[in-house]
Amino acid sequence: MRLRSAPLHPLSGAARAAALGLLSLPLCALPAPAEPLRIATFSPDLGRRGPGLLYRDMLGGKDAQIAAVVAVIARADPDLLLLTGIDWDYDNLALKELARQLSAAGAGYPHLYASRPNSGMDSGLDLDQNGRLGTADDAQGFGFFTGQDGMAVLSRHPLGPVTDYSAFLWRDLEGNLMPPAPPEIAAAQRLSSVAHWDLPVEIAGRSLHLLAYSATPPVFDGPEDRNGRRNHDETAFWQDRLPEAPFVLLGNANLDINDSEGRPEALAALLSTLQDPLPQSAGGKAYPQNGANSRHKGDPALDTANWPAADGPGNMRVDYVLPAQSLRILDAGVLWPDPQDDFAKTVEAASRHRLVWVNLDWPPTTAPTTELRTEEENGPEGGVKKMPPLPETADGGGTGKGRAAVP
Repeated sequence: MRLRSAPLHPLSGAARAAALGLLSLPLCALPAPAEPLRIATFSPDLGRRGPGLLYRDMLGGKDAQIAAVVAVIARADPDLLLLTGIDWDYDNLALKELARQLSAAGAGYPHLYASRPNSGMDSGLDLDQNGRLGTADDAQGFGFFTGQDGMAVLSRHPLGPVTDYSAFLWRDLEGNLMPPAPPEIAAAQRLSSVAHWDLPVEIAGRSLHLLAYSATPPVFDGPEDRNGRRNHDETAFWQDRLPEAPFVLLGNANLDINDSEGRPEALAALLSTLQDPLPQSAGGKAYPQNGANSRHKGDPALDTANWPAADGPGNMRVDYVLPAQSLRILDAGVLWPDPQDDFAKTVEAASRHRLVWVNLDWPPTTAPTTELRTEEENGPEGGVKKMPPLPETADGGGTGKGRAAVP
């Protein structure tokens, strides 16, 4: 759904919306949708070592990584985009500058949302109980400064009132795996390491809910497995909070159910409850399967993160776009071109993660449209409801129906 040339009238209550993190940029008005709705998640590694540094680098115009991020998003051209791993600032200056650069690249997003994440938020307590206060591990979510590695949504369609669950306490999650903690810590420790949002988007007179989150890595802890437990519970949080309205759950789960450390039960439950379109890429499929990759069980074509294989975990599938069963999936893919593709170096320069996209038929139909494989076709996956593999394009994604696939 590309932008059209038409004036945009400012939204009423702009000051109130801005206070809530909602922004409306003076770009262009949009007509009613006439093409598939493309939804994407991307972790662009837009984190820096201190507050304000991302905005500085954006304004400088000489940061090759930022230029690559802009190029990747413009190439994918999603209508709704969740970014995980982008520094937040109080006035959303970096986010607005990113939107300006995307508009200049032909990918306009007049509607933005970002709010203060838990990452880097000082708790005032010794959360990791190591006898020291004020460390990155004592923040509500790991971070050296407020807003480090937050989240943002960029949209071509108006955003409704956001339900922000980020203040929800870990101890209050039913069946939580929170390790024992002193009462003062249990009464303050939030579940979200970054954020959990239910963000409605108004599209052609219908509302689509984006259930967005970014979970902590299930590593970098000790035998108590605090991060592994929290990673599990950050995903488990959604299981009892799926709305009746059409929705898409998306973000960085920081977990590969086949190949990463951690507790896969919560993510596996969501994958069996929602639709998994199995987005693939030619780049992931072609990547050398040596080092840690040689020990992986999952299909490399599904990988969304490119981590070192020699002295690291290797490539994994950790970023997800999972539509509700009631929505009709037209196509899906991971923007990771074949190594011979001219755009492959740009994708590599942008981030360790790869952008994941799904095309939906919109407005939605009322009947479930998931195309399920038989047990023989599914193999030993326990009957998980998944779409059959899609035809590949140059980057390994599908061909698209009624819309050009990502080239």
